Amino acid sequence: MISNKKLRVLVVDDTIVYRSAVSEIVKEIPGVELVGVAHNGKIALAKIESLKPDILTLDIEMPVMNGIEVLAELQKNYPGIGAIMLSTLTADGSEMTMRALELGAFDFILKPQSASVAEGKLELKRNLQPMLEAFAKSKIAPNLLSRKISAIRKQPVLRSLSLGQNTEKKGVDAQTRTAGSAVKRGKSEIVTIGISTGGPNALTQMLPKLPGDLGVPVLIVQHMPPVFTKSLAASLDKKCALSVKEAEEGEPIQANVVYIAPGGKQMKLSAGADGKNRCIKLTNDPPENSCRPSVDYLFRSVGDYYVGRATAVIMTGMGSDGTKGLGILKNKGAHIIGQDEASCVVYGMPKAPADLGYLHVVAPLSKIADEIVKSVR
Repeated sequence: MISNKKLRVLVVDDTIVYRSAVSEIVKEIPGVELVGVAHNGKIALAKIESLKPDILTLDIEMPVMNGIEVLAELQKNYPGIGAIMLSTLTADGSEMTMRALELGAFDFILKPQSASVAEGKLELKRNLQPMLEAFAKSKIAPNLLSRKISAIRKQPVLRSLSLGQNTEKKGVDAQTRTAGSAVKRGKSEIVTIGISTGGPNALTQMLPKLPGDLGVPVLIVQHMPPVFTKSLAASLDKKCALSVKEAEEGEPIQANVVYIAPGGKQMKLSAGADGKNRCIKLTNDPPENSCRPSVDYLFRSVGDYYVGRATAVIMTGMGSDGTKGLGILKNKGAHIIGQDEASCVVYGMPKAPADLGYLHVVAPLSKIADEIVKSVR
């Protein structure tokens, strides 16, 4: 954790098994304090004034007041409090989770489907602990629910890291950060994006700004389990001028379509039967960086087929998935855009490539669409 102050957690779940399991896990995590429990949303809201939690673990489906209704109240009356959702692996659960993320939930975890209680608890801890730690680090800046408003007001300045320009990044050699690729870069013919924690909300703000006649395909890895990626694609499709869909095995990629990698699968490009067109290839290859889909996996394949003709974007998320892939893409002449720290929910995935000098442009969330358009036209 980043300070001596412990992160205060209120556990909200109508099922005693999960309420007990999550409470026990919270007690085991260093730097985290369990301040209370509640078995529905109404009781949770009644306890907030006295318990003063920093974050809630929040079941989505509850009687009396569900997780979505609690989030709406938090946004209205307690914008300084975060939430991590506990969801079920169902179509209804995934749709409600998308709504929760739009309302400002920090992230979500699946309720485990493990055969034993002990295995389920281990799975919960493996997923919950890094999220709470990431949230604690994000508390340096305004938390997620309030920073949605401040990000709009603040409008951070875009920084170009093109060859010959200096960088404001401290502790990193400017020459390293601005070194160009040996491959000559032309107009981009494909856009590929890697994103994780905070991603659904960030994509909801960014993708609708892309024009319907962008002229190139867009391939996205958003770290999510099966079912949820389909709900994300459906939600985004309603908001965007571009068509947005969950990618399917063997389909040729087309301009003005956004393809989201299905949860639980790796996604890459392959050559079409004619040797000219590029197709989606979905595989059960092992996870990379503990992720399937993995950003590195997709980025490598884009580099294989679009030397000097690709735009890669790395956005908000925990961990460093995408960094190795960006190194390959940079060497193959890709134009690389990174989301800036101020507008990231978690400044994890863009940080390592920024420190290594892989980024050509560092942009706030509000300007990423503009930078993408510039690179393809």
